[in-house]
Amino acid sequence: IVGLYNIQFIADNNDDVYVIEVNPRSSRTVPFLSKATSVPMAHIATQVILGHSLKEQGIDKVYPEEKKRWYVKAPAFSFSKLKGMDTYLSPEMKSTGEAIGYDKSLTRALYKAIQASGMNVANYGTVFVTIADQDKPAALPLIKRFYDLGFNIEATEGTAKYLKNHGIRTKVRAKLTLDDSDEILKALRQGHIAYVINTIDINAGDSHSDGSEIRRAAVENNVTMFTSLDTVKVLLDVLEEITLGVSTIDEE
Repeated sequence: IVGLYNIQFIADNNDDVYVIEVNPRSSRTVPFLSKATSVPMAHIATQVILGHSLKEQGIDKVYPEEKKRWYVKAPAFSFSKLKGMDTYLSPEMKSTGEAIGYDKSLTRALYKAIQASGMNVANYGTVFVTIADQDKPAALPLIKRFYDLGFNIEATEGTAKYLKNHGIRTKVRAKLTLDDSDEILKALRQGHIAYVINTIDINAGDSHSDGSEIRRAAVENNVTMFTSLDTVKVLLDVLEEITLGVSTIDEE
């Protein structure tokens, strides 16, 4: 390949890397990398395609010098304008744009990128969670961090029971399908929920389930929603930097 190309890959829990696809073209990552490294990659690649080698262009190293600032790229989505599209994230590309945040502090760079992407970042309020069984152990310490920051925790019955059993005070919200209740949707419409965290059973589709309806309602009412626990962890890192925690007066 002469010029730019991009590789999409995924790493599993065993650190095995799988290549999803290789595209012999530029991508949205190029402008971000060019800004972060001050290397005009598109221009250099164009010159290579025209027959001018890297050496002829005076480029004698592959990696740019390390900078003192962090650069973070955050995806931006247009789910509110794409009616009927499930907002659950997967390897399929669903973002329609990106934003950049940079700062000497990684946490502040993350915060800037998240804000610039259009996501609402609230440092108080209610977190509504509905977690698939296989994700509950990984989600527990994350929900505990929200709880320690002073957030109210609400969940569907199964998730609420799990959280209560592990010492997190949780309000139960009735499921949509089993209880024929729309109290979750009403809470989203009325602005009573700051964040929604929803993961699904990877072995069972839920395009017509509670999860799908909740995700759709969150998007339509501009409520920040997460379907990836990795992204939740990033948000918590930011919140813990900008939020004063809550503790009892006799706590050491």
